[in-house]
Amino acid sequence: MDTETANVIGHDVTTISCVCGNTVSQAVLIQANSQGVPVYAGGSTSVPAELAEWPADEDLYTLCPSCGRVYRDLIVEETGTAPVAFRVDVTSGPIAEAIRAHWDLST
Repeated sequence: MDTETANVIGHDVTTISCVCGNTVSQAVLIQANSQGVPVYAGGSTSVPAELAEWPADEDLYTLCPSCGRVYRDLIVEETGTAPVAFRVDVTSGPIAEAIRAHWDLST
């Protein structure tokens, strides 16, 4: 089976165009942990229950909230390619709740 690969400019994770067509300027791609759970980058305040802590090892992923495809930032930065690492369910369950919490904090 061929690996799905998103378009990316250079080695910049902020330029990923997801396989589904979503881009940063459309539905915004979200930084996540290695399980695809959006991470909290709020600094010294406590982490909301739905979100994951910022990984101590800085091993970040980029989640497409539209389709659930997840890309590993390190691969993008090192190779300039954006293969899909895995997919998560963004329609229900903990990932969907974390996405909603992320949007609530962003507004």
